[in-house]
Amino acid sequence: MSLDTPRHRPTDRCDSLLAVLGGADSLAVVCHDNPDPDSISSALALAAIAESADVAETDLYYGGEITHQQNRAMVNLLDVELHPFAEECLDSTDIVGFVDHAIPGQNNRVPAEYVPDIVIDHHPNENVEGVHVDHREDVGATASMLTEYLVELDVELDTRLATALLFGIRRETLEFTRDATEAEYTNARHLHPHADVDLLRRLSDSLFTHETLDSIADTIQNRVVRGSHLVSHAGRTTERDTLPQAADYLLNLEGVSTTLVFGIIDDTVHLSARTRNPRVHAGDLLVGAFDDMGSVGGHRAMAGGAISLGLFGALDDRDDALVELVSEVLTGRFFEQIAGNP
Repeated sequence: MSLDTPRHRPTDRCDSLLAVLGGADSLAVVCHDNPDPDSISSALALAAIAESADVAETDLYYGGEITHQQNRAMVNLLDVELHPFAEECLDSTDIVGFVDHAIPGQNNRVPAEYVPDIVIDHHPNENVEGVHVDHREDVGATASMLTEYLVELDVELDTRLATALLFGIRRETLEFTRDATEAEYTNARHLHPHADVDLLRRLSDSLFTHETLDSIADTIQNRVVRGSHLVSHAGRTTERDTLPQAADYLLNLEGVSTTLVFGIIDDTVHLSARTRNPRVHAGDLLVGAFDDMGSVGGHRAMAGGAISLGLFGALDDRDDALVELVSEVLTGRFFEQIAGNP
């Protein structure tokens, strides 16, 4: 059942979700790879809803790593128990839920043929499948959607959960400056009285690691600017979460309104794009430039994707040559797409 159209009232969504949870003894909530505060807080909220529906056991899973300093701080300060994803968890639980992502095999380690029981997500996607699907692209954060469920179902909002959800909304919208909708403001107002403001400040002020700072420095050094558009890269890196941070940071450069930052991690090129130009749709821009190379897409103001290094051929592990080739191809394609869609 898809609940992505305005005709569905909050009560309809809640009834549909409770129907899936009803009778289940266990739930596995799968975050997307390298989960951010929006995904982590949404997972905590779905777990709270499951507990209120008498689901005896809920476990939270993720793929990839948690490297962003604010994500690490959130997990540590809120004592979030996250387990590395393994396919076995899909068979050892009654029902499986996705939060902040929707398509098996895309930004998660779930087999592509698997159909989850619950999907709650706000990212642009087509052909989202599940028993309960709440897919709303016109909402700025999945944490907003889960807050609505909590309110409608009258689930207790303790300080930990309210703080997590409010932090998720704030981070996903860059403190309400990116793709924030009425839903984010409404739900933030509901969460704020229950949240720990001092803890929110500590989460927001989490320190950079030396590795993160070095990686951002690389993107500053490697930038290429044409008009109001900037492309840069971090070369070979282990700091995946640096890429969106660098894309946001470089957007502050005078005269720049659109950024693309990429980095090579193991055998994959990861991309992150940002724009504050109302005439540019970041997701469409990446699709136009790189859709034939990998999995890309996103919202108007922010987008991302991944491209297999195998497309660039074998270079005998000569990293300098590999980085140069990847940079040349991706930079050229990006600016060609911009030129075709000024």
